Amino acid sequence: MSAPALQPALQPALEVEDLTVHYGGVCAVRSVSFAVPAGGCLGIIGANGAGKTSTLKAVLGLVPRTVGALRLDGKDLSRVKARDMVRHGIGYVPEGRHVFAGLSVEKNLLLGAYARPWNSATRQQLDEVFTLFPVLGEMRARLAGALSGGQQQMLAIGRALMSQPKLLLLDEPSMGLSPKLVEEILAALQRLSADGLSMLLVEQNAKLTFEATDRCLVVENGTVAMSGSSEELRHDVRVRRVYLGL
Repeated sequence: MSAPALQPALQPALEVEDLTVHYGGVCAVRSVSFAVPAGGCLGIIGANGAGKTSTLKAVLGLVPRTVGALRLDGKDLSRVKARDMVRHGIGYVPEGRHVFAGLSVEKNLLLGAYARPWNSATRQQLDEVFTLFPVLGEMRARLAGALSGGQQQMLAIGRALMSQPKLLLLDEPSMGLSPKLVEEILAALQRLSADGLSMLLVEQNAKLTFEATDRCLVVENGTVAMSGSSEELRHDVRVRRVYLGL
């Protein structure tokens, strides 16, 4: 009997090599390398100050960094300015949501599509956001500042999706949310993953991260302390003790 054919490895959507971030004389991220598979979801967990957010912002070019390689779908983005990243296919959901409180829900979403022409594809994307988060459709005319924290988080995710990104970066989407709302955000991320969207998720909530991602990095003191499949790390004794409280 012939040996079974090997499954081909997924081509990375995002490749990062030797990423380093300094704030003055402090090294916040030191020679971090990772890849997000096309259609896959990679998580980064760690304590406050571990370097998670700095890593995410460095990918976008929002903080000073050096990097050996930064490629999206094989294209070098290491010299692309942060303001142009969305045009190259990267969507960003920032920590703290940062919605435009004085604008309606719908206008917040349309701002997410500023780099795209208004056409049938954009209208379809808006409908897809409302399908993913029905409450946003119900409140489309309401000011974003009147939404709850969980609804604002949905809005921040929906706004990033309006650019039709190849890769979605999410920074602490569960921060400050009730357990029920965390479950709703998790369900949305799982649906996006099932639809084939590549994602990089930074979180303190290890439980959510393991359920939403395929693979995960554990970052400590600006370096990758552990990496592996989310299922493997979920059952690691040290990870369970430090990050899951078990």
